[in-house]
Amino acid sequence: MKKKIILIIISLIILVPIIIGIIKYKEYREIKRIENAIIKVDTVENLSIPYNTKLKISDLISDINGQIINDYDIDTTKLGEKEITFEYLNEENIIIPYTITINIIDNTKPVVWLNSTLTVAVGTKNILDKIMCGDDLDNDPQKEIVGEYNLDKVGNYHLNYVATDFSGNKTTIPFTLKVVNKVTNTYNTERIKFKKIYDKYKKDDTKIGIDVSKWQGNINFDLIKNSGIEFAIIKLGGTDGIDGEFYMDPKFERNITEFSKLNIPIGVYFYSYANTEEKAKEEALYVINTLKEYNIDLPVFFDWENWSSFNKFKVSFNTLNKTYESFKNTLAENGYESMLYGSKNYLEKIWNRLEDNVWLAHYTTKTDYIGKYTFWQATSSAVIDGITENTVDVDIWYFK
Repeated sequence: MKKKIILIIISLIILVPIIIGIIKYKEYREIKRIENAIIKVDTVENLSIPYNTKLKISDLISDINGQIINDYDIDTTKLGEKEITFEYLNEENIIIPYTITINIIDNTKPVVWLNSTLTVAVGTKNILDKIMCGDDLDNDPQKEIVGEYNLDKVGNYHLNYVATDFSGNKTTIPFTLKVVNKVTNTYNTERIKFKKIYDKYKKDDTKIGIDVSKWQGNINFDLIKNSGIEFAIIKLGGTDGIDGEFYMDPKFERNITEFSKLNIPIGVYFYSYANTEEKAKEEALYVINTLKEYNIDLPVFFDWENWSSFNKFKVSFNTLNKTYESFKNTLAENGYESMLYGSKNYLEKIWNRLEDNVWLAHYTTKTDYIGKYTFWQATSSAVIDGITENTVDVDIWYFK
């Protein structure tokens, strides 16, 4: 027995080095085989890729002597150089590893909301605050007014507004600054009866409704139930400014209770001041907690429209879109559908939601919004039996 054990040990001592040698020799030959293989990968001429471009490995290659094994999607959401590694099977059926370096760049200029003239009153302190400027990636692009002007003296001043983001992309807009003694507002909207809007837009695939908040005061539900409304969107609440406290709309509880008695579909909206994903998640959790006692049929709408004070938020369009994603995802995790509310101008220029169904605000007789929408807020100037304080928004719901 001892002899057999000794023989086995001796055999192992002899065979193990031989086996290891054979394995290493095969590995060596395979390495040499790859080194001697015909490698031909011609990349495209310009490997500077715009931020957030949809891109696959094959998009980077103009010619290759083989077949890409895994033509995967490349993440282009981080600026700077990025190494892309992949494997392909060449004409000799050898698997070849390959690495390409790309440079992800931001070549989008800042967006400035400025007409050819800007009118302000004598004594205005800062005109930069009156001009909205934002960028796709830069939270706070550099802003400046180039030219001489005097905010304490009436006159016309020919100036340039210049905005520059951290990648050096620059937007320059010439404009005339008009300093006047007094700025007069001429905004005046004609009121329109709810019945007239109902008759115009009511179809087999539409329902006509309203959205309400404290601004509609104490609604007379005995009157409004006979008005023909087919759904209601109710303001739940919001936050009191940037980093402000949560608040419930003073009329929310009464409105959702009474509208529920009308047996019509109900949705709610939340007025957001979020400038981070974390704050948007907190807002969503507040909504979820508030809705525990109620049933809703329509989505929870995310209402972010602080455009007149946008510069103070120091938020890029990319970050702003992520706040909505955070709000939406948090609600989805708790069983609620959500939808973005926005006006045509900002939906098309800031929110990357043209493929999403949204609640569109566009006060016109026929919208030319280029994206998809399920709800259309067509006017803010309707009058209806049961609401005597202020006018009310009327919405068309395309439910089929």
